[in-house]
Amino acid sequence: MADILDRARARVLADGSGLGEAEILEVLRLPDEDLPALLQLAHEVRMRWCGPEVEVEGIVSLKTGGCPEDCHFCSQSGLFASPVRAVWLDIPSLVEAARQTAATGATEFCIVAAVRGPDKRLMDQMREGVKAIKEAVDIQVAASLGMLTQEQVDELVAMGVHRYNHNLETCRSHFPNVVTTHSWEERWGTLRMVRDSGMEVCCGGILGMGETIEQRAEFAAQLAELDPHEVPLNFLDARPGTPFADRPVVEGRDALRAIAAFRLAMPRTILRYAGGREITLGDLGTRDGLLGGINAVIVGNYLTTLGRPATADLDLLADLKMPVKTLSATF
Repeated sequence: MADILDRARARVLADGSGLGEAEILEVLRLPDEDLPALLQLAHEVRMRWCGPEVEVEGIVSLKTGGCPEDCHFCSQSGLFASPVRAVWLDIPSLVEAARQTAATGATEFCIVAAVRGPDKRLMDQMREGVKAIKEAVDIQVAASLGMLTQEQVDELVAMGVHRYNHNLETCRSHFPNVVTTHSWEERWGTLRMVRDSGMEVCCGGILGMGETIEQRAEFAAQLAELDPHEVPLNFLDARPGTPFADRPVVEGRDALRAIAAFRLAMPRTILRYAGGREITLGDLGTRDGLLGGINAVIVGNYLTTLGRPATADLDLLADLKMPVKTLSATF
């Protein structure tokens, strides 16, 4: 067994201290023959420091498409010739989506908008939507509305938004190759304000956007520094019409190595399966990831891509005897 696994077992599993960037890179460089042992260690770390429960979440787009930013992976950018067009969801549809999400057993419902940051119209619609959902459905409400001001952070807290998602998407050194209309530092600033407000921080990114293996290690270390409550881990599902349309699918074993490495970097964090896992890992790889550090899933479809049926994920969790996390009564 590789020396890095022995060191990780002695430190991460024993006392919950995450690996640093150089050690994460060692994990990402492990040969295929060490992958089963790596996944087993990551699963042991997850079970020890997070427990067996799996958090289930559904997401819906309140405002789809027409975004002014140029995130090269995203078909919702209004700057690219993608087939996605701008659409706003009305409040009754938002409530119905929350109700359907809760019916799957999910405890978290995230409202997403394709914007640089929310304007008054969007904040007003959020206020109305969150109120309507809370009156109709027993589910926690999260939001993902781009970059925020301090006033907007305070407004979301007052609405009762439980968690805020704002992905860094990739490491600081690679970010200019992915987005040019705003900076990594701007995203980091929003995340610091959200964390200081008392809302839970949800922050992850996408693997497979041309980053080097060293940059994947850098990204994991930067997320660990932020110490988010949750890290959604996406694998690029290349979208037609975007600058990354021709990027290859992340190889399954590399994806599993990354899952385990991110778990060993952040032993106490919710690590969530998000977009792209269906094409990167398939059914068998999805199971392997749940036994290799993952402890949360987005069920159903994503914002512009199809996911697995919610029943397929819930059946898999039942088969693995992993209980779905129950709704917390506290904010």
